[in-house]
Amino acid sequence: MTTEDTRTYDVIVIGAGPVGENVADRTAAAGLSTVIVESELVGGECSYWACEPSKALLRPALLRADALRVPGIDPAVGNPLDVDAVLAHRDRMSAGWQDDDQVAWVASAGIDLLRGHGRLAGEREVSVRTPDGDTVRLRARHAVAVCTGSRAALPPLPGIAELRPWTSREATSARKPPGRLAVVGAGVVGVEMATAWQALGSRVVLLAPGEGLLPRMEPFAGELVTERLGEAGADVRFGVSVVAAERVPDGAARLTLSDGTGVVADEVLFATGRAPRTEDLGLDALGLVPGEWLATDDSLTVTGVPGEWLYAVGDVNRRALFTHQGKYQARIAGSVIAARARGERPDPGRWTPYSSTADTEAVPGVVFTDPEIATVGLTTAEAERTGRDVEVVDYELGRLAGAVQYRPDYRGRARVLIDRDRQVVVGATFAGPGVAELLYSATVAITGEVPVERLWHAVPAFPTISEVWLRLLETRRDS
Repeated sequence: MTTEDTRTYDVIVIGAGPVGENVADRTAAAGLSTVIVESELVGGECSYWACEPSKALLRPALLRADALRVPGIDPAVGNPLDVDAVLAHRDRMSAGWQDDDQVAWVASAGIDLLRGHGRLAGEREVSVRTPDGDTVRLRARHAVAVCTGSRAALPPLPGIAELRPWTSREATSARKPPGRLAVVGAGVVGVEMATAWQALGSRVVLLAPGEGLLPRMEPFAGELVTERLGEAGADVRFGVSVVAAERVPDGAARLTLSDGTGVVADEVLFATGRAPRTEDLGLDALGLVPGEWLATDDSLTVTGVPGEWLYAVGDVNRRALFTHQGKYQARIAGSVIAARARGERPDPGRWTPYSSTADTEAVPGVVFTDPEIATVGLTTAEAERTGRDVEVVDYELGRLAGAVQYRPDYRGRARVLIDRDRQVVVGATFAGPGVAELLYSATVAITGEVPVERLWHAVPAFPTISEVWLRLLETRRDS
């Protein structure tokens, strides 16, 4: 027998991933009664099937790659990784796919948790179907925040259901390395998972539809990753797509490629993009299209819905598909919701806590491959496409004393883009071991619009890789 009850809160948050948790934390801290609705694990995709487990798989591989090149270290570091130990570490970082700690945090923050599938049922209303089959009607006095994130998008390939392919979820939670792994896709998920499973003993074939890996980044980034994957034993093929796929009687997957060749693998990972988790969210009740991304203004308020009560935060709005950007948006959305609840009209100005501007100006991202790739702001191609007049300044990182201390055979490159009119950095890309730690300084330079002449007075410590900032300035001066 099912039952139905109605509960009223100031704020309803649909989705208890890092984004939803941060929205709820901000609104609860502002004194607004808040409930989170979650149909899976509290902590979301990042905690269990993305950021945390993927980096746990990658870290041993990257550390070994660095150690192999440092004089004086036992050559035994080149032996195969202890697969069981790596997977056990992955399991710990994913909390064994148990959300007890996250649930405890929600309670400690004064936030209510309702498990079940939430759907928008009208203005400021959410209907939740609980695991027991009951229905709970939630009403919000002030706001509903949709923080349902995104899911892996599979291509419309004949036979794909019977193929039983991996998505990012299976790739980060697999219990053992497949003997043969085919990776379809040249983006971040594809190259990271190819790196991880190749290091764990799989024979990896990486199928890229275009001419290079990481096509949205500077070409040299993809070239360096391609080089290292090849050295590690991966088979990287360009300009090919899968046109047919099937599981053969022995359980293997057989792929037919666009160039007429084929690949046989034990598992196939499709890393071919993301789609919003809005297909069963009740968007039609508000005149929106189920399965579509939710467009917002800079306050994260959904456009096309009157009343300033519906918010879309994180991946679901497609502004910038990174966990850290979603959490940034969550802080802004929480501030906006709290201000409006107080009867205020939050200032949407550029430098206020009520405007999500970093989604377009300075989005940082790291690809945890060998070598690491760190990017923020514009690429050269984006600058050309948008008509920005920029100076392009490059420097080979292997010329730095700090880089050679890191690895004697260090290979890498740095590039910054400088706006000719404003004389500020508008983009930066670093490719090389350990470059992720350069990213925040670049993000600050871009976000803060630091004049290039001022950067001469930001003195990097010697010998560190951060000295590249000085070398880039010198290269520009001498060109």
